[in-house]
Amino acid sequence: MDDTGSARAELSDLQHQIAEARQRLDLTLEAAGAVGSWEWDIANQRLTADAHFAGLTGQDPLAFANGVPTTQFFTGIHPEDVRRIRIAVAGILAGAEVFSKDYRLLKDDGVIRWIHAEGRTVLDELDRPLRFHGTLVDVTDRKRAEEQLRVAQTAGRVGTFEHTDGYGTVAVSRQFCRLLGLHPTDVLPVRTINLLVHPDDRPIIDPKLPSTPQPERNIEFRITRADSGETRWLARRGEYLQDLDANGLRYIGVIYDITQSKRVEEQLRLANETLSESVRERTRERNQVWQNSRDLLAVVGVDGIIRDANPAWRAILGYELAKIIGRSFLELITQEELDAASRLIEFDPQRLLTSTDLSLTAADESLHWFSWDAVAEGELIYLYGHNITPERKQAEILRETEALLRQSQKMEAVGQLTGGIAHDFNNMLTGVIGSLEVMKRRIANQRYDDLDRFMNAAITSAQRAAALTHRLLAFSRRQSLDRKPTDVVPLIESMRDLLSRTLGEQISLETVLPADSWQAITDANQLENAILNLAINARDAMPEGGQLIIQVANKTLSGRDIRGIDGAVVGDYLRVSVIDTGEGMAPEVIDKAFDPFFTTKPIGQGTGLGLSMIYGFVRQSGGHVEIESALGNGTTVSLYLPRNAKTWAPSATDIGVVTTPMGSGETVLIVEDDASVRLLVVDVLEELGYSAIEAGDGDHAVPILQSGARIDLLISDVGLPGLNGRQLAEIARQTRPDLRVLFITGYAAMAASRSEFLEPGMDMITKPFALDDLATKIRNMVASG
Repeated sequence: MDDTGSARAELSDLQHQIAEARQRLDLTLEAAGAVGSWEWDIANQRLTADAHFAGLTGQDPLAFANGVPTTQFFTGIHPEDVRRIRIAVAGILAGAEVFSKDYRLLKDDGVIRWIHAEGRTVLDELDRPLRFHGTLVDVTDRKRAEEQLRVAQTAGRVGTFEHTDGYGTVAVSRQFCRLLGLHPTDVLPVRTINLLVHPDDRPIIDPKLPSTPQPERNIEFRITRADSGETRWLARRGEYLQDLDANGLRYIGVIYDITQSKRVEEQLRLANETLSESVRERTRERNQVWQNSRDLLAVVGVDGIIRDANPAWRAILGYELAKIIGRSFLELITQEELDAASRLIEFDPQRLLTSTDLSLTAADESLHWFSWDAVAEGELIYLYGHNITPERKQAEILRETEALLRQSQKMEAVGQLTGGIAHDFNNMLTGVIGSLEVMKRRIANQRYDDLDRFMNAAITSAQRAAALTHRLLAFSRRQSLDRKPTDVVPLIESMRDLLSRTLGEQISLETVLPADSWQAITDANQLENAILNLAINARDAMPEGGQLIIQVANKTLSGRDIRGIDGAVVGDYLRVSVIDTGEGMAPEVIDKAFDPFFTTKPIGQGTGLGLSMIYGFVRQSGGHVEIESALGNGTTVSLYLPRNAKTWAPSATDIGVVTTPMGSGETVLIVEDDASVRLLVVDVLEELGYSAIEAGDGDHAVPILQSGARIDLLISDVGLPGLNGRQLAEIARQTRPDLRVLFITGYAAMAASRSEFLEPGMDMITKPFALDDLATKIRNMVASG
């Protein structure tokens, strides 16, 4: 049989199926005349019904005429529909006015019939339900006709086509061409195909495919046949696939004629309009809102059990509705959000529409975020969940972008830091090198007068360089901190004279130091420097005089308190605030206050490292810094230092140890890779009366330590090539467990916290150090051994 004969045969089959659908439609309309009615006396819990009702439900008509218990209303209902109808009737008994449901009746012989029930309640003057009456009609044939129409829509010849993104032509089948009234061919232009589609309908071929595969549903459209000018209804379905030969997508689809089914649908629509207007409107609204909504809709009882849910639960979360209905809403909520979810579904008829953001766990264990609204009606709560997961993901992307921006700003700060360091160090090196060269020339010319002035200039420049190095380490949080429990109140009281002299007579100093202030875990020396720096900044902000307040307070920070504070954590802190009545700072100045080398002072009057050093010191101590300021209203800088929660008593080292006498020939092993530093330490040892042994690195020091030579003290740089100083000390104590160890460090990340780095019998001194300080350390450690 040729293609034309085959098409005619399939068209004949289609027409036969449509004729059968029409016949079933007629039977449906005829059966509608056999309507059963009922009346439910709500107060007396009695049900009366006519013979048609009894016949449809397979019960005794005489009993119904005399009245039966209301439970017999549900007799014969299919077990899978009973829960749904009971919930709907419960709504009527609670005050709802309209009842309209389709459900199945299961006959004794196993036959299933479809029933449409429609009813209303009669209310008294107080709006309380008195009676519930309505009608039943058998709609089994209508249901079957609808199913036949669904099958008929997919029957008949199917035309196939394939379109690759970026191409102006489409590969088509011969039947595709016949459905459009075109001469059979293998390839057609996109423009030619789409010109046949009604201008109000979606085109057959999408000129531009999406960048990623999209879900596809049936698309219906009208065409004007090219050969006859006849208008026909066609449907399209297909799917997007990754193209194997090109970088893009291709769409493989089919089209088929649905003109006849469209006509039958129109007839069914006209027939359904004979139902009551209220039922039709409610059905339409349910189909449009409940069935097609992209939001999660649910009906929840006062016990939190989901009574009903719309198809969006399956589409978004992957749950079958049968597994959602009858389940507690709270089972889908994360543990952290249970309280908020419980408040959302609390029964309160007077509650206005509320919104709560909650996440639900999907069937695949992923989290989806929804903005929930809840309304109470009767004893039910209606939930509306708008999917905000895409917005959450966009917010996460925004946070990641902001993090990248902050990283870029940090790199900009590093560049600024490098330039500032080079500028300041060049100035200081000029003072050191220039002074030494002048002294060298004068000594060569035997001119010894005025050498002290150049020596002092060199020492001053070197000390400035050392101070800058310490500030840089503080800014980078890499300085060696001696963190231990500290009573901050007496520390500040001991600084009062120094602060008063620093501030001058025009500025009054006030302190608020409660006696019950907590101890803080911090480095006392660094804290003193931080408070002094803040006091100097405050003084410079009050050129005409003013008031400076140093305030100490116990502070417990919660999750809400630390929101938006970089690096802050929940806990107990001792807050040290320095408050001035000066000029204040603009918001843009506050934003840059902790940046390295940022200063509002004229060139040469400020390094710009003061606040950045304080910030680094406090952050390294486990706390954080806050600035509150406004132009003309002064500035408050608060240091939050971690609270010491343990009892502590000062040791002899903390109180101060009396200087010990000179050495008596004890042996000290000095391990230092820098020859100049090693030379200075050896010279100090010899002046103190000690015997010195030198080693340039850990590898040369190990044999000495493992020998039988007497060694009373080990002095080692932390940052050695090969074995570092801490590893060398551990090796030494394997054979000399009581050996005293003094570490020298310029910078070592591992030694940032002395309390964690040092063991009993160990101490540390930071480069660059004064020779007198080194001598004192050595004498005390040897004497304490």
